[in-house]
This record gives sequence, structure tokens and C-alpha cells, in this order.
Amino acid sequence: MVLKGIDVSLEKGKFIAIVGPSGAGKSTLLHILGGLDSPTQGKVLLEGQDLYSLSDEKISRVRNERIGFVFQFYHLLPEFTVFENVLMPAWLGNNTGLSIKDRAAELLVEIGLGERMKHFPGELSGGEKQRVAIVRGLINNPRVLFCDEPTGNLDSKTGEEVIETIRKINLENKMTVVLVTHNIELAKSADKVYHLRDGLLVN
Repeated sequence: MVLKGIDVSLEKGKFIAIVGPSGAGKSTLLHILGGLDSPTQGKVLLEGQDLYSLSDEKISRVRNERIGFVFQFYHLLPEFTVFENVLMPAWLGNNTGLSIKDRAAELLVEIGLGERMKHFPGELSGGEKQRVAIVRGLINNPRVLFCDEPTGNLDSKTGEEVIETIRKINLENKMTVVLVTHNIELAKSADKVYHLRDGLLVN
């Protein structure tokens, strides 16, 4: 068992960092909190609702509508433009109206990628790809944004810029952000920092 008896409440609108070495179970914890992996025991409550008491179909719907993800490896689809990649979660939720396209364009402009909308992922730098991934995670206006080592593939300067972007989004939108990282320095900008050690989450 990777995780042992974790009991934590994440305050709405806060920027939470979970720090630990590689292999400590940070990604596993994030995937369980975000509805990607089922826990062997215990509950995950999202706004009072037990996530894993729902059917797989309903979990997928909750994940699409109320949870955003940003991963280390971007997971952008190379055959689609920046604009199309950002819209994927909305399209999966059958949201294809003009308003969601306007939101995508506005977010991309806000994050400094207004001139890159028609570009393909292969034409972007690592930092630009990660910012696209951030916008994609925000497109459905989620309650919480989970970030799994979002700076792991970036140089230190670009990594700091990505964290600043995430922090700005957290403050401006009052959105709960949960960041897992092995980088203690990057975690210092969070409102609260937890350490994952031996399967336990400690302050």
C-alpha cells in the first residue's frame, strides 16, 4: 500500500502544495483525489459528495465538469492546434457553443498565447506547451485544479513562470489549486504545504 491513513481537508480557494520525493506516492494521491484512480479504502468527498460512491459514468462527468488537471508531460494532441487542444474537455462534455470558444480565446490571450492559437504543439516551447495545458485544465471552469509536477520538464526559470501563472489563476479566480512537486522551493508560494512521507501526509 503506497498511501496509509491519509486524512486531509483542502480549503476552498487555497493554493495547496504536496511535496515529496519521487516514488513517495504524490501522483497516486492526486489521481485518487481527482477521480482517476479508486482508493482501496476510505472516501474522497468533493463538495460533500462521495466521489467513489458514484458510477464510473458519473465520476467521468464530475471529473470533466468540476475538476481540472495539469500534467508533467502536457498530453497535448499533436494533430490538433493549440485552440483545439484547449477545447477538448469542453467538446467531450458536449459543450460546443460560441461562448466556450470565446472563453478559450480569452484564456489563451490572458496567458500570453493569443498569437499561438493556430499553432500545433510541435511548434511550441516547453513553457508554452505547459501554459496550453493549464488553459485546457481551466476551460470548463473547474472547482479545483490538480497539478502533477507541472514544472518537471522545464528549466528553473520557465518552471517559476509556470508556478506564477498557476498562483495568479488561483488568486484571481478563487480556485482551489493542489500542486504536487518534489521541488520545495517552488512549493513555497503555496498557502499551505504538506509533505508526503512513508505514505503519510504531514505538515
